[in-house]
Amino acid sequence: MKQKAYAAAGVDIDLGNKVKATLPQLLASTHRREVLGKVGGFGGLFALDVKKYRQPILVSSVDGVGTKLKIAFTLDRHDTIGADLVNHCVNDIAVLGAEPLFFLDYLGTGKLEPHVFTDIIKGFARACAANGCALIGGETAQMPGFYQPGEYDVSGTIVGVVEKSKMLNGQKTVKHGDVVIGIASSGLHTNGYSLGRKIFFEQLGLQPTSRVPGLKGTIGQELLKEHISYGPVVQKLLKKFNRTGSPDQVKAFAHITGGGFVDNIPRVLPAKLDVVVRKGSWSMLPIFQIIAEKSGVPDEELYQVFNMGIGMVAIVAADQAPAVLKFIQAQKHDAWIIGEVVKGRGEARVV
Repeated sequence: MKQKAYAAAGVDIDLGNKVKATLPQLLASTHRREVLGKVGGFGGLFALDVKKYRQPILVSSVDGVGTKLKIAFTLDRHDTIGADLVNHCVNDIAVLGAEPLFFLDYLGTGKLEPHVFTDIIKGFARACAANGCALIGGETAQMPGFYQPGEYDVSGTIVGVVEKSKMLNGQKTVKHGDVVIGIASSGLHTNGYSLGRKIFFEQLGLQPTSRVPGLKGTIGQELLKEHISYGPVVQKLLKKFNRTGSPDQVKAFAHITGGGFVDNIPRVLPAKLDVVVRKGSWSMLPIFQIIAEKSGVPDEELYQVFNMGIGMVAIVAADQAPAVLKFIQAQKHDAWIIGEVVKGRGEARVV
């Protein structure tokens, strides 16, 4: 049978339809009772249960995975990328106290490879299910000549909800003397990969398959470790420590993403208070020890580019800090007291 003209031009609609036919099975695990209709419509439908809230505030965020994708391309491993993106987006809205409702994805590629598509969507579905978030739609774009062979880009949008009275606002609640708790990351998460790749593959001359003393797996495996979702532990913390009618004990969270400690923590601080983060107060992951020792990059920049082993920061009342720390650790997250709130100008300092 003669090949269709559009397929000959590089866009195979029939292949796209065939691959997408598997979506209902892949997405079944992410279903929530509020989801209406089926995947594949012009828009995803979600009936918000407004009876659960006095003043529901919708919280949204959009993001990508950045140049971490380059590692996935090189190793032809795509099963973690979708989870990276979902978990990153969940964390971004969790800092406001929001629980995720639904997620939409975008995948753009030159040529649609069925196994790559399926692995990415499986990652989306797995992470959405783990976060109680419905995957209700997305877009897959075949754009020949736009991407290098074997490459693609992904982005995602998340929508969540929080009761207005329970929405976190550190700029109003954080006080002098509050304590900063750091929750462990799994590695670089989804930030700093342009510098990380330069350090490992150009400066140190390694390959993704190289093994380095101190790391359990290869550099590639280490760099593909999934971005942790802190959404569930944040919700549990708020339920336990921030009770209606009482002052909040958990004041604020900062997701340590691009910009590290230096640029992310100030986003939740009052104008006349600083956070001081103390180096050496947590167990730094081996990959960050290698970066710190071998890269030649000054500490000041490292703590602004990378999370350095801390993926989420909580600012809590000093008298509750030991209880909050113990609670986080009981949820199977490594965590440490890493600093405190002091008088200043709305900045974060690593000392």
